[in-house]
Amino acid sequence: MSSDPHALQDQTVLDLIEHSPTGSVPHTPTYQDTLRRLHAVHQVYSSADYKDGHVTVRSLAAKPSFMPANLEELCAGKISAEALESGASIYDRYVASLPAELHARAETFRACAVVGNVYHRKHHGAGEALETHDPVHGLFLVPGTGPRLGLPGNYLRGALVEIMVPGEPSRWTVSLHDAEDSSAVVEALDLPTALDLLKEVAASAPFELSELDALGFKQR
Repeated sequence: MSSDPHALQDQTVLDLIEHSPTGSVPHTPTYQDTLRRLHAVHQVYSSADYKDGHVTVRSLAAKPSFMPANLEELCAGKISAEALESGASIYDRYVASLPAELHARAETFRACAVVGNVYHRKHHGAGEALETHDPVHGLFLVPGTGPRLGLPGNYLRGALVEIMVPGEPSRWTVSLHDAEDSSAVVEALDLPTALDLLKEVAASAPFELSELDALGFKQR
């Protein structure tokens, strides 16, 4: 038997949230005190889908993450970063995983989540133009929350981004964002390091953005 005097009440509230269609909890002092305690220890988050609702970390832990389907091929050096699955395709898979009633709201975040890689040719004097590309932007989504809640389904959107400076090797960032403008960002000097960070983030989900400080991320 647990020696924690709050264990039974905590379990009761977690069960209530998970069995409620909106994640609601009675507004009595005992339940609200328990709810505040569970939020403080990152066992419960405010729901992104229902006003005054909540979602448990253990329920989010069962949700899938969404990232490029060919990420392992990139990690193994079998493809170039430019060949990553498109952000639009990844976002399609995320939306399809949500209940139908959340699809329309999820689509309102598509424009800020999906950034395409555009390939073009630039002329530098005589001769054939060199093929160049815009910086790589690899989309991923993981269960979690932030100061301004998450996307529908309680997800954070993230990006693996190439930073290109003329005459210098590319640098990379891994960033995560909540439903508005709160974010956490970490910089890596090369792609393998960035990929390791991305995989560690996915393995750590679900989490609040503030918890990413432990992985070297800076809050913005």
